[in-house]
This record gives sequence, structure tokens and C-alpha cells, in this order.
Amino acid sequence: MTAPTLRFAPSPTGYLHIGNARPALFNWLMALKSGGRYILRLDDTDRERSKPEYERAIIEDLAWLGIEPHMTLRQADRLDRYEAAADALKAKGLLYPCYETAEELDRRRKRQLQRGAPPVYDRAALKLTVEDRARLEAEGRHPHWRFKLSGQVVAWQDGVRGPCHIDTASLSDPVLIREDGQPLYTFTSVVDDAELGITEVIRGEDHVTNTAVQIEIFAALGAKLPEFAHHNLLTTASGEGLSKRLGHLSLRGLREAGIEPMAVAALAVLTGTSEALRPVATMTELAELVSLDKVSRASAKFDEHELQALNGKLLHATPYARVADRLLAAHVGGGEAFWLAVRGNCGTLSDAGTWWRMVSTPTQPVIDENDRAFLGEALRVLPGEPWDEGTWRAWTAALKDKTGRKGRALFMPLRQALTGLDHGPDMSHLLPFIGRERALRRLAGDAA
Repeated sequence: MTAPTLRFAPSPTGYLHIGNARPALFNWLMALKSGGRYILRLDDTDRERSKPEYERAIIEDLAWLGIEPHMTLRQADRLDRYEAAADALKAKGLLYPCYETAEELDRRRKRQLQRGAPPVYDRAALKLTVEDRARLEAEGRHPHWRFKLSGQVVAWQDGVRGPCHIDTASLSDPVLIREDGQPLYTFTSVVDDAELGITEVIRGEDHVTNTAVQIEIFAALGAKLPEFAHHNLLTTASGEGLSKRLGHLSLRGLREAGIEPMAVAALAVLTGTSEALRPVATMTELAELVSLDKVSRASAKFDEHELQALNGKLLHATPYARVADRLLAAHVGGGEAFWLAVRGNCGTLSDAGTWWRMVSTPTQPVIDENDRAFLGEALRVLPGEPWDEGTWRAWTAALKDKTGRKGRALFMPLRQALTGLDHGPDMSHLLPFIGRERALRRLAGDAA
């Protein structure tokens, strides 16, 4: 059996957000799981809105997620292929020129609605004679080109939604080429999918109607039809759809906020499925969890706080080897022992830097005047070095015997004096990194 070929086809008109990551990842994970190929196709035929900086950002963001395309191509480099396909459709009488302006079409739709008729294009352009077309072009009008639908019911077996069908008689003949000659997504996508041998198209359910139209275009071009699957869309907890204006949910916004790529990946594809949302360490592990038959028909709602919580859970279980280079780059010392000491208190990796600065650079102690005498006693019974993880227990046991304090009254003044905080990692793990000299000065009330 031939390995499948899948694709992700974003338009470089803005930054990818977590909702875009959903189809990007579904296709990648299915390719990974089956040993298939993954193609990144930049749908950049919109010359006004497509920008090189967005193209670069898409490539960078996918690499950050861990997606490694086997091929990357741009539609702008394939205009000759669309022209050839358009000529083939014209020769069959399936692509016809239309001369109505946007204003004329809008007035026509309004009249149809007033009569209670569906606002479907009436194919008036098909009645134009050669002379009519010459006259319109002499007026300076340039045609846009519509594909002539069959008016039949198009049916397919959807990988998520099951049996699907759409009556194309209820649809307007789609515009495939604008009056300025720009080919549009509905058309270019089919030409590329056919020529690149795409075997499975996994995309959002907002493309369901497009699929019926595109199936007819595939047939008109004599091309092999891929399988289609339309997953539910990722929305905010309030049901708001995701868009490029939600910058904080862009992949680069999430990266800058310290969210781990595997936290984004797990949320993007497990939300709205029968699999529980949970931290997943690798793409290979995630691929084993993902299956289209687990995708719900209901919308995939997520709370932003879920992503933050998931990120923390992921870090809490992350071994040192996976973050060692990043910790060193962030000037976090202490090696594996320090990471294991603090990872349970890290919501993002940058928190490890905060804890490292707390143990290794001057920190202002927090001391209640009522605890001064207690801390003086703590200074007197502070054990000598070398220190290890048993030092804290031995010290506090001795201090308990001397003062009679226990529980919070015993531990909290020590933590606040040594770290300046009332919370944090287990002090038995932190104390050896603080060291005796620094501890002596902090217990005495000095920033050290």
C-alpha cells in the first residue's frame, strides 16, 4: 500500500495561531503515524495580502512546533500550472467569463432575497453572445471566470463526519479566476492537490461546502480524488472563533509567553476529541493518541488557562536532558540537580531562571520583627557544610527542639528569610544551592 501524502496550505497573510496549528498538526501526525509525506504549500496567490515576513514566520512557527515538511512550495511559482488547467476547463465549456461588477452582483442578490429566492448566481453570463462580450470589453470591463457546477448532489465519505452530501444546485457557480487574472483558492488548491498526489485532505469543517465544489473540479480535470476529513474548529471557551487578530494566541505570541511547543500541540489536537487533554512529551507519542474517528462533531472549546496548566504539567515531568541546552543558554546553573529541585514549581521554563537567581544572587530576606529571636536561634544551630538534601531536615529538627516551634510557625519564617518568598520549591532541595555563607547573611537580615 502506498504511503499517504498530506499537506498543510496556509496563506502567508498573517501569523499562525493555535487554531491554524490544529490542521497543521493533524496532517503532520497522520503522516508521521503512517510513514507518509507532508507538504507545506504556501497559498500566496493573493498578491496584495501575502507578505514575505509572514511566509518566514509560518516556516519558523512550524519548525518550533516540531513539524518538518518533506517539501515546501509556493503557489506563486506555479501560475503556469493554473493557467494550463484553466485552459483545459475553458475548452470543456466549464469555465466561463462573467462581466458583472461587485455592485451589480450585490443588487442582484438583494432582489433575489426580496423575492424570497436563494441568492444564487443566475448564470446570466452564459447567455452573452460573442458580440455582447466584445462590447463589454470595449467598455473596459475584464471578465472574472466561473466554474459551471453540475447542479447534481455531490456525496463523499468524510473521515470525521461520515457520509456527506451537498446539492450543488443550491450553490452559485464559484469564481475561480478574478478579473485581474488572479486564480483563487478553490481552484489552485485542486490543481496542486492533483499534481502533487495528495491522498488525504484534513482541514476544518468550514471547508465542507468547498469540498463539494472541489470534487467537481477534480472530476472536470480528470484528476484522482483524495480522501477528505473535516475536523471541528478550535474556539475559545466562550465559543469565539480564532482569528489572526488574537495576537496573544498566535504561535509566536505563545512562544514568547514561554509556552512549550508540545503543550500547544497536545491542546491543539486533543481538545474536541475523545482523548483526555494531558501533557504529551513527543510527537511520536501524540501521533499514537490521534485518530480521526476520535474527533467530535461538537466545537473544540478550550480555556486559555488550560494551556498554562498543561504547560506546567509538561515541565514538571520533563527530564533534564530535554531542557539542558535551553537552561544553559538562559544562564541557569546547578545542572540536573537544580532542575529536578525546581521543575515542579515552573509554569514556564523561564521560572527556572527566577529560582536560580534567587539562590545565586543577592536576595532581600523578608523578616517579621516577631521572628528575630527565632531566626537568631536558627543562626546558632545552623549546621556546618558540606550540605545535602538532609541538611534542612536536620536543621529544622534541631530548631524545633530548641524553640518548640513546629509546622508553619517553624518553616515559614525560615523560607521567607532565605528566599524572600512564602512559597516555592522544597527547601530541602534549595538549601544546598543557597549555601551556608549566603544563608547566614540572609538569616541576619542582609541581602545576600
